[in-house]
Amino acid sequence: MLQHKGTVTIETIRLILRKFERTDANDMFHNWASDPEVCKYLSWGPHKDISASKKRIKYILQSYSYPDTYQWAIVLKNRKHVIGSISVEIKNTLDSSCEIGYCIGREFWNQGIMTEALRAVMHYLFYEIGYQKIVAKHDLLNPASGRVMQKAGMKFTEIIEKVGIRRDGSSYDCAVYTKYKDED
Repeated sequence: MLQHKGTVTIETIRLILRKFERTDANDMFHNWASDPEVCKYLSWGPHKDISASKKRIKYILQSYSYPDTYQWAIVLKNRKHVIGSISVEIKNTLDSSCEIGYCIGREFWNQGIMTEALRAVMHYLFYEIGYQKIVAKHDLLNPASGRVMQKAGMKFTEIIEKVGIRRDGSSYDCAVYTKYKDED
């Protein structure tokens, strides 16, 4: 049985994962949401101006009124500004599973930051909320995202072919990774 508690602050060695605040729009826009390289494999395109980031933040803030919303801003303790996000994108109460999505600014790639955030969020979702299975997917053209999943302890499950259409009109395949609560 899931016991939803919503987005709570989670602290790791280097990070604070917290709810977004209205004032985070500037960080969101400048640190990742406006970068075409960061958004290359995401379903949403880069924000053209800060108003798009403000609109996204407003939506996130409204979603916090629901106890099954899990949407964290990633803050480096030594920098104090938001550098990315991690969230539960899809929930399935029938089998107590969820799917996680994440995004981080290019300046912060290849430093283990997202792996640290993903591990912390999975621990919270397993042991505080009661999820039994966590899933994450990535476009096959974005293997770096798969390495984050592997380093966080997730195992490759399958490839789903032609799962969707990219913004450029081409179809893409996804690699699926899973982790179960009872796995090491």
